[in-house]
Amino acid sequence: MVVGKVSEFIGSLYYLCVTLLRFKNIMKLKNYLLLLALLLVVGVRAQVPSGNKYPKREFRGAWIQAVNGQFRGIPTERLKQILISQLNSLQEAGINAIIFQVRPEADALYASQYEPWSRFLTGTQGQTPSPMWDPMQFMIEECQKRNMEFHAWINPYRVKTSLKNKLAPEHIYHQHPEWFVTYGDQLYFDPALPESREYICKIVTDIVSRYDVDAIHMDDYFYPYPVNGLDFPDNASFARYGGGFTNKADWRRSNVNVLIKKLHETIRGIKPWVKFGISPFGIYRNQKSDPLGSNTNGLQNYDDLYADVLLWAREGWIDYNIPQVYWEIGHKAADYETLVKWWATHSENRPLFIGQSVPKTVQFADPQNPSINQLPRKMALQRAYQTIGGSCQWYAAAVVENQGRYRDALISEYHKYPALVPVFDFMDDKAPDKVRKMKKVWTEDGYILFWTAPKADTEMDKAVRYVVYRFGNKEKVNLDDPSHIVAITRNPFYKLPYETGKTKYRYVVTALDRLHNESKSVSKKIKL
Repeated sequence: MVVGKVSEFIGSLYYLCVTLLRFKNIMKLKNYLLLLALLLVVGVRAQVPSGNKYPKREFRGAWIQAVNGQFRGIPTERLKQILISQLNSLQEAGINAIIFQVRPEADALYASQYEPWSRFLTGTQGQTPSPMWDPMQFMIEECQKRNMEFHAWINPYRVKTSLKNKLAPEHIYHQHPEWFVTYGDQLYFDPALPESREYICKIVTDIVSRYDVDAIHMDDYFYPYPVNGLDFPDNASFARYGGGFTNKADWRRSNVNVLIKKLHETIRGIKPWVKFGISPFGIYRNQKSDPLGSNTNGLQNYDDLYADVLLWAREGWIDYNIPQVYWEIGHKAADYETLVKWWATHSENRPLFIGQSVPKTVQFADPQNPSINQLPRKMALQRAYQTIGGSCQWYAAAVVENQGRYRDALISEYHKYPALVPVFDFMDDKAPDKVRKMKKVWTEDGYILFWTAPKADTEMDKAVRYVVYRFGNKEKVNLDDPSHIVAITRNPFYKLPYETGKTKYRYVVTALDRLHNESKSVSKKIKL
């Protein structure tokens, strides 16, 4: 996604204001800056176009989680069919990226030499699937068949969601119990330990090296959600590693910062086209904690989970951000509209997508039109900002189940036409060469349009997908109009439809690289 200079300027202004507002003897300056910030937000709103009803580029993701137990103990072939059915349904709904949970509790929904098989797959941690299969590899292949991105979703620190859960004998905990801490009823890697960071990076290195993933994804679980009246037990680690910090909260944030930066460097060093994305809790900071925070009253990433998401985006340590704005419009403590507007003006020059709760969206009525749910207003709000490049649905099964006719609305209205994933031009802005030798060939299956892949010197230059457009014979070619996209395919051919043989069309083909840069077009007039 190309992020405008307006958001970059506002991000710089934000941190200038934060610094200035810490001084107590400048009340007039404080009031002036707050007024200026308000005017800028209003100004940006006025400058941003009302939104393309059918954008050609939009991130349309969906989370498929394992922790709800939907996979546990299901026979292999049956589970494969369930996943295929879900992907087919999501593809029909216009979803172009799947975020699939592969490491919920320092375990694996893939064949790992370092961590045991997940209990969320087989029912018992460490138990090998029978017959043996690799869910992550299976999902990658199925996503590629449907031209969906595959984002491998890992939880970095969490080991046990309940102390009652048994760890497999081969679990890393049994080899290095000193790396872990118990907090409430849960077990975590100690984020302060260099050994924890090295181990987590080793896991990511293994995934990125062996699997053709499009991204590594982490959600909102960094330091654990606070247990009332119970501090996270890291005094010993603070005494050992907290040199230079007088404030434990700053030190905790630094621990997570170091991991995020190291993960980003690790991924870039292996496959520079693999993205690293985060889906944090929906509130960065409340205004009562920071004058430039959101007008909300809830738990905070920065203060409670020690996740400085804006810093990560500003420093370029993450490649996209999907805040989980799961509340409804009108929520008293965390209003959806307030938060979407806040995040839209704090994208920090990195792609921003909005995490949507399907159940919450269909559960609540539109405040201005109680006869409908909140999906129309949420989609209009999301598409009103240049800095918001799409959304991700929590959760995939809710879309598949068509809760509140949500899927129907995506198909008929909001995802009516295909969308390409936004470009990540800060990672790579060089488009592949155009396709070669395009021709129509008669086969026993009818006419097929064939072309040859463009030449490529590096993996980053290689064409991995193709976009096929169709226009009327005398129609103006406009590749920005997604209604003319008839196929997005990984194959160097497209089966042409059968018509009367008297109508002439113009077919246009472009190539996409791994980061969705689009080549120049090649066209051919064809009579069908």
